[in-house]
Amino acid sequence: MTKKIFRSFLLTTLLTLAVSMFFVFGILYQYFEEQLMNDLKSKAVFISHAVESEGADYLERIGDVGERVTLIAPDGTVIADTEANAAEMENHLERSEVKQAAENGSGTSVRYSETLTEKIIYYAVKKPNGNILRVSVKHYTVITILLGLVQPILVTLLIAAVLCFVLSSKLSKSIVNPINSLDLDAPENNDAYEELAPLLKKISRQRRIIDEQLQTAKRLQEEFRLITENMSEGFLVINRERNVLTHNSAALRLLKISEPPNGNVLAVNRSEPFRNAVERALSGERSENEMMFGESCYGIIANPVLNDGEVIGAVIIILDVTERVRREQLRREFTANVSHELKTPLTSISGFAEMMVNGVPDDIAADFARSIYDEAQRLIVLVGDIIKLSELDENSARLEQERVDLRELSEDVAKRLGLAAENKNVAVTVIGNAQITGVRKILDEMIFNLCDNAIKYNKNGGSADIVISSDAEKHTVTLTVRDTGIGIPGYAQNRVFERFYRVDKGRSKSAGGTGLGLAIVKHGAACHNAEIHLKSEENKGTEISIIFPDK
Repeated sequence: MTKKIFRSFLLTTLLTLAVSMFFVFGILYQYFEEQLMNDLKSKAVFISHAVESEGADYLERIGDVGERVTLIAPDGTVIADTEANAAEMENHLERSEVKQAAENGSGTSVRYSETLTEKIIYYAVKKPNGNILRVSVKHYTVITILLGLVQPILVTLLIAAVLCFVLSSKLSKSIVNPINSLDLDAPENNDAYEELAPLLKKISRQRRIIDEQLQTAKRLQEEFRLITENMSEGFLVINRERNVLTHNSAALRLLKISEPPNGNVLAVNRSEPFRNAVERALSGERSENEMMFGESCYGIIANPVLNDGEVIGAVIIILDVTERVRREQLRREFTANVSHELKTPLTSISGFAEMMVNGVPDDIAADFARSIYDEAQRLIVLVGDIIKLSELDENSARLEQERVDLRELSEDVAKRLGLAAENKNVAVTVIGNAQITGVRKILDEMIFNLCDNAIKYNKNGGSADIVISSDAEKHTVTLTVRDTGIGIPGYAQNRVFERFYRVDKGRSKSAGGTGLGLAIVKHGAACHNAEIHLKSEENKGTEISIIFPDK
């Protein structure tokens, strides 16, 4: 702005100076020309009187007076001339100034030289005797005068230009400085030019509106950030060029990236389901896909963003559906396992019953009846375990909290399993004492299943210990069941708590197991917010610890 004002001032000043010089020069030239003409008239009158009194010889005696004087007869013949021989001069009757003088008493004319550098001004006056006295003077033209004044004019213009430059610079800065020093944060508090007051008021009003809009935008942005940051689902917004515009932290966590995505969204994940979801959304279709990402399974929901019917981007939601997929897989496995586990004893019972209906000897019938009884018991145990799991899953068990003495409960379980331990020649020992707050029925099932496994899968003549300890600093109580049995292979230790999972199916069935014991333990621990730790080594034994919070 300063430069523009400076240029405007400078150009205006220089133009004004040039125009002023032109008019001044023209006025002065015109003034001096008029003065010269008046001077010629005065001299013509003076010389005319002198000629009347002294005759034409006066012109020969006056010598060089600066002007040329010519006396002309009424017929145009030159009588006398101060610069030339009158006899040799041509007739002057047709000269314009002579004609005017003959007709009007006086006349003037101007004639220029061939180079236009000089002009001759003529003034003629008619005498009483009819003769015409003409006085002429040579005068420089404007062009000649200007050429003679080129140097001083240029010097003057240069000095004026420098002066204009300096003054314009200072003036433009003095005009702009108050504007540059305006405090736009508080426009109404400025004491600048009075002409700026309406503008400053408008700026102040506009600033208040902008501040309100910014506050609203910031509040909405913060609300949006809080909402998206507290989402467990990943959130990505992309434009038409597939560049990521915004995201939440859940998207980084789910996609396992440490830095915010910058640029093309396909750089985040190039799997086919993800690319397919992005492309379909940008083509205007809503899509839902699932993709595997390591051991996790994610649901991808992509919706197009439209503006006047045109796709301008897409919103991509990433959901962790690993647990749902696993539950669905476990449900299918559970259904298949239950069907298999129920079918085997029922087939045996049906077969034995059919043979008994067809008639068999009494001793064989007794064996069949014993087998039917065993298979029926197996079914009862299996159905009972399934019911227990169902109660734990659905939280339908009566979760009445009470203080439970773990030693007393463990000794009761050991007594109930005394016959099984005696048959396997396994010594069961309870060590330590502690109380916790929990559901007695569930705790009983957990300890029973742990001890039952410690006896079933132990070596003949082995031992099973139930160790109870407490940690006052950590406020925890630990119940550990360890045995000297066959142990669990390393590859199976992460799966033994799954329903119906058996390390050795043949041995498990022969031992009378249903494959649900450790699953019940796992769900029971979850009901008590307890942790389970497993240590095992093949042919050396197994140790399972449950760490309860001591409320």
